[in-house]
Amino acid sequence: MADKEDTVRRGYQAFGEGDMEHFRAIYVPDVVQRQPGNNQTSGEYKGVDNVLGLYGRFFELSGGTFSVELTSVKTQGDKVVTVHHAKGAREGKTLDADETIEFTFSGDKISRLDVGYSDEAAEDAFWA
Repeated sequence: MADKEDTVRRGYQAFGEGDMEHFRAIYVPDVVQRQPGNNQTSGEYKGVDNVLGLYGRFFELSGGTFSVELTSVKTQGDKVVTVHHAKGAREGKTLDADETIEFTFSGDKISRLDVGYSDEAAEDAFWA
């Protein structure tokens, strides 16, 4: 499972560097990312192009201020679970919250990302 944890860590690094092409190498083509809450980023995004579009939307909506800092990576069964600290600013609002992602793998590639918020109301208010 160390290899899967490394894959996830490299994904976080790519996100921070804006290297969206890296995700094509670590995601299956029909990857699914689920965003909780009730805001304009909520929902299920299916397919690598739609997931990458979501990442672009995070940067667009936050004027490029959205960032995540990885704080923990743990293997739980056949999944890898991370905690990261998300920050951003938009329209006079700030985001400063912990989020989790549960990564499901198909072979050595990521097939599903299930995001969780420590404070869903704060996330909804920020991304509204």
